[in-house]
Amino acid sequence: MTLNLLAAAGSAPVNQFGFMEAMEQGGVIAWSILAVLVIMSVGSFYILFTKLLEQNKIMRQYGNVRTSFWRTSSLKEGATKLEKNSAWRQLVDDANAAEDQHAKMGDSLEAHDWLHGSLSRSEASINARLAGGLPFLATVGATAPFVGLLGTVIGIYRALINIGISGSASIDKVAGPVGEALIMTAIGLLVAVPAVLAYNWLQSRNRRIAELLSGFSTDLLANINSGGQVRPAVLTGTSTQAVGKAAATAPAGGATTTPRP
Repeated sequence: MTLNLLAAAGSAPVNQFGFMEAMEQGGVIAWSILAVLVIMSVGSFYILFTKLLEQNKIMRQYGNVRTSFWRTSSLKEGATKLEKNSAWRQLVDDANAAEDQHAKMGDSLEAHDWLHGSLSRSEASINARLAGGLPFLATVGATAPFVGLLGTVIGIYRALINIGISGSASIDKVAGPVGEALIMTAIGLLVAVPAVLAYNWLQSRNRRIAELLSGFSTDLLANINSGGQVRPAVLTGTSTQAVGKAAATAPAGGATTTPRP
C-alpha cells in the first residue's frame, strides 16, 4: 500500500491538453482543417524545390550559350551545341524557323516584325512555363492564415459552448478548445509565411531569367538581320563561371556586366 502511494506520488502528471488531445477534441472538423493545411504546405515546398531546380538548370545552360553557341558559324549549327528541350534551344529553333519563313515577306520591315514577333512569342511561352505553379504559392500565402483562422473560430466556439454547458469558465473546460484554436492559428501562419517567401524569391529569379532570355533574343535577331555578322563577344571558361554566378545571384532588375576575354 505504501509502495503504491509512493509510486503514485512520484509519477509525472499526465498532460491532457497536448496537441493530439486538442485535435481529438476538435473532431472531424479540426482534422479536416489540419489536412488542408498539410496539403498546402507539402504542395508549396514541392513547387519551391522543383522550380528552383528548373531555374538553376536554365542559368547553368546560359554559360554554354555564351561560349560554345556563338563560336559556331551559323544558328543551325549552334543549335546542335545546346541541350534539347532547353529554353535556349527553343529560342534558337524558333529563330531558325522564323528565318526560313521571313524570306517570303516582301517588305524588309515586315520581315523584321515577323522575326521579332516570333521570338517574343517564344519568350512568352518560356516565361509562362517558368511561372507555372507560382499562383499556387500565392494562393497558399493568401489563404492559409484564413484556413487556420477558421479552426481558431471553431475552437473558440467550442470553448464558449463548454462554458455555457458547465456554467463556469474553469480551465479544464476551455483549455482544450482554446489550445486547438491557438494551434490552428500557428499552423496557418507556418504554412503561409514560407509560401510567400518562396513566391517572392522565385519571382525575382524568373525576372532575372526573363532578362537573359530577352538579351539572347536580341542577339539572335541582330545576327539574323546582319547575315551572321553581328554576334556578342565569346566568353572564356573563366569568364563563363563569373557570368553564371552573376546570373544566379544578381537581383531582379539589376544590370550585370558581361566579362570579355
